[in-house]
Amino acid sequence: MEVVRTYLELRERDALRPVRARDDVKVVRRDPCSTAEYRRLYSGVGERWHWRDRLAWSDDTLRAHLSSPDISVWELVVGGESAGFFELRRTDDHEIEIAYFGLLPAFIGRGLGAAMLTSAVEQAWSLGARRVWLHTCTLDSPHALANYRARGFQEFRTERYEIDLQT
Repeated sequence: MEVVRTYLELRERDALRPVRARDDVKVVRRDPCSTAEYRRLYSGVGERWHWRDRLAWSDDTLRAHLSSPDISVWELVVGGESAGFFELRRTDDHEIEIAYFGLLPAFIGRGLGAAMLTSAVEQAWSLGARRVWLHTCTLDSPHALANYRARGFQEFRTERYEIDLQT
């Protein structure tokens, strides 16, 4: 199957078009984030979108990744329930990638993605980013690209690749 991956960026803080969360919505940094907690979030959010990369990682590899000072994991909590997460990855050139971002299935369609993306971008700026970027693809939620654009992200590259969804 052919997949289109789209890369988007924010280069200025003022480019963000924020959406604020309701009072019962919190974004909590998971520091430290255990491998079990990360696997729960990653699998819960990513299963329907064919996220597989991290499933093959051993606990030691994942633990080393999560303990890096350049990685931070944030969980969206709605009324005390886990609703989604995002992972930020800082690079040496003061860029921060929103490496993973998504909602658990029960929370899709409730208007939470825009507020969570706002929080992810604001956290990235607070960590010293000069540029915030991410990518999405045609396997992701059909609402993902529209949400990124609505928050002010601009496309800077697309690529096409083939994937076998059976493996």
